[in-house]
Amino acid sequence: MNLTSDFRNAMAQLGSAITIITTDGPAGRFGFTASAVCSVTDSPPTLLVCMNRSSFAHGKFQHNGVLCVNVLSGQHQQLSGIFANGQIRSEERFLHDEWLALETGSPALASAVANCDCVIADSHEVGSHSVFYCEVKQIRFGNPSDGLVWFNRQFHTLSMASCR
Repeated sequence: MNLTSDFRNAMAQLGSAITIITTDGPAGRFGFTASAVCSVTDSPPTLLVCMNRSSFAHGKFQHNGVLCVNVLSGQHQQLSGIFANGQIRSEERFLHDEWLALETGSPALASAVANCDCVIADSHEVGSHSVFYCEVKQIRFGNPSDGLVWFNRQFHTLSMASCR
């Protein structure tokens, strides 16, 4: 029995929404694809975002102290791959699609289902990752659309019609 391997296999069975997490500020503009995002509380509105500490951009997010959680639709699978690819320079990632700036200045994907613009209120180190507690400062809604989820190590589109 390998607990690490078993844990990864178990987590592959946990469907998760796909997001692109972005930041901008004194340390620069960066973004990455994430599925380890969840709601903490609505009072004050707070999200939890997990980021690998070995990521090149990790310190940049900490230094900027702000981020935007961009909730992706089914049409964003290719964009998700671009932001997950460590070989693509950060500046090049933002050449794809249209980006807006909300209250914190973090890039907000114009075509996202929703954008949650946040200040990183707290963080904790757990194993290989930082857990950022992000206080939501502004929310922007795009057009309702099919969702993009990660399940069983594959992308899946969650149809709005199937959820009615």
